[in-house]
Amino acid sequence: MILVEGAWFTYPDGPTALRGVSLRVNDGELVAIMGENGAGKTTLVKCFNGLLKPQKGLVVVNGLDTRKATVAELSRKVGFVFQNADHQLFSDTVHSEVSFALRNFGFLGNQIQRRVGQILRSMDLEKYRNASPFSLSGGERKRVALASTLCFDPETIVLDEPTIGQDGSQKKKLGELIQSLNREGRTVIVVTHDVEFAAEYAFRIIAMAKGEIIADGPPSKVLTNPQILDKCALLAPQITQLAQKISEHVNGFPKEIISLQEATSAIREFLRRTK
Repeated sequence: MILVEGAWFTYPDGPTALRGVSLRVNDGELVAIMGENGAGKTTLVKCFNGLLKPQKGLVVVNGLDTRKATVAELSRKVGFVFQNADHQLFSDTVHSEVSFALRNFGFLGNQIQRRVGQILRSMDLEKYRNASPFSLSGGERKRVALASTLCFDPETIVLDEPTIGQDGSQKKKLGELIQSLNREGRTVIVVTHDVEFAAEYAFRIIAMAKGEIIADGPPSKVLTNPQILDKCALLAPQITQLAQKISEHVNGFPKEIISLQEATSAIREFLRRTK
């Protein structure tokens, strides 16, 4: 569990990024944190693994006060995948990159080989095993960074803008991987502007603006609320926009639609009623 109580953070000679933020993320949740640039999203999640420390208030991760714990201690609990993979990668080969944390944490050689092999296959990176991470495309480098984090099996995984640089097929694979990790019991926290991705895969949306949480709830409530979206400088998912347009002309047509399946069901129900 991650508990945040009254957290404040101001950058030196910069803005106040967190203004008394309080929230609780329970074990096994799949959460998307959303908002415009500068809303405080990345600052908040960096407090989860000790990269930043709250200047007022506290952040507790599975019983550890992040103000007192080291980054090394917290990184075993919270794996972090940066928005820009180049800030995370440094090894000569993909295999070395993915295995680095395992070696650093004292895993044995056969354990390292088994885990690295499994994660490279699951992330469609096996063919790049001996390649330099910096020779790969932006999307591929992001997958290497994710693989290097997943390899040491943290209890919580934080992904900062994971869909940037990924095409539709890669987004689908990423979403399925996130769902699989969540079904295994891991907590997954995704920082994203991608409303379509959040609507499809997240169970809870935390919306931020100007260093504060302005909404916290299921996607069907947060991502269909024009006032919330306006404050966060986000657009509703395209299927939601379509449903809201239809509702202007069809009395009783639901506006809180965030998936194609929901839209199909609503249209079928409308056609049934009009027969």
